[in-house]
Amino acid sequence: MRSRLRRFALVGLIATAIDIGVVLLGSARTSDSLLWAVNIVALTAASIFAYFGNRFFTFGADRNARWVRQPALFFATATFAAALDSLVLLLGNEVVNELLIAKILAVGAAAVVRWGVYRWILFGVVRREMSSRVDRPVSPGSHRLSVVVPAYNEGERITQSIAALVEAIEPVVGADELQILVVDDGSTDDTVAQAMAAGADVLIQPKNRGKGAAVRAGVIAADGRAVVFTDADLAYPPALVLNILNEIEAGWDVVVGSRRHEDTTTLVKARWFRELGGRFVNWLTHIVLLGHFRDTQCGIKGFRGDIGRVIFERCRIDGFAFDVEVFLIAEQDRLSLTEIPVSVENRQGSTVRLVQDTVKLFGDLVKVRRAVGWGWYRPNPAQQEVLLQRAPRPQSGSNEPSPAPLRAP
Repeated sequence: MRSRLRRFALVGLIATAIDIGVVLLGSARTSDSLLWAVNIVALTAASIFAYFGNRFFTFGADRNARWVRQPALFFATATFAAALDSLVLLLGNEVVNELLIAKILAVGAAAVVRWGVYRWILFGVVRREMSSRVDRPVSPGSHRLSVVVPAYNEGERITQSIAALVEAIEPVVGADELQILVVDDGSTDDTVAQAMAAGADVLIQPKNRGKGAAVRAGVIAADGRAVVFTDADLAYPPALVLNILNEIEAGWDVVVGSRRHEDTTTLVKARWFRELGGRFVNWLTHIVLLGHFRDTQCGIKGFRGDIGRVIFERCRIDGFAFDVEVFLIAEQDRLSLTEIPVSVENRQGSTVRLVQDTVKLFGDLVKVRRAVGWGWYRPNPAQQEVLLQRAPRPQSGSNEPSPAPLRAP
């Protein structure tokens, strides 16, 4: 919310004013040899104010504000930044011989390091939180597995794609337990007719809105206890869907494919500029995400059915940045998430336009960042109820392990 951003900026400005003010006042009353001690006092006062100001004023009502609810991490980072601040101040004062300018340079350097180091620490904190499975009751659904296939003008290959998915998955899952749901994203060819003829359920979007909108509609409409979405060109082998299903049924809320996983195999490599563009896009996601995920844009992901619906009911982006929303909401809700290796064959005929789509994705990431500030991704009471569900504890004397204790996400 904008009011929160204003509060955060206000706390930061006051902390900076305290830091600089104490240094200027203290230096006027002591000798230059004690400047380092004055600076430590100033930094300590500013850090204490920043922590408690953000803890109680900026984020007081936010249960998910981990960066102000981790005091040890906060002060460890502040200590590291303080050492750099003092070093820059002492050296800068010798060079420019102007205390105010030297202190401003020191504050700037420390701020950059503080942001980088603390964010790096949070990468590890977030990943540890998400790497623990949560025991939940069986997800509701009339199928064991729903496979959502977003499609736009895929009439020439949708029949073969559906047949390949059925051939790989049905012998394991069973015909009655498998739902293939094609979401037509406003195609102008015969995609709908071909998908229906191939035996898939078809959800029709009246106009072309983008992959994010198609996947969102499909995951919400799917009635599988597990839901996996994959691209219509089957750049990832259909058998990989079974690997994802196994992980979901093993207790993970979210399972994502990763082309950066050490065990991933690439059958047909992408062109060098597309590979470089993909890495740049993944780097851009750090604008929004706390966790260091190696591949946010992989085109195959799976969810518990109820968790998938809870996630996608809050997604807003119609384009390719919807994947980032998925990770963001998973972080916020503290869902369990695991990455698995994939086999990828980069197909011809992709509708992805590298430069245009990268620019649009950047714009969408800015929208996501703003949406976070507005609180648009917070779960409503019904969604919160799903997130809080836990499997019943085993009876006394049972050898089964106890599930994780109930806690708010």
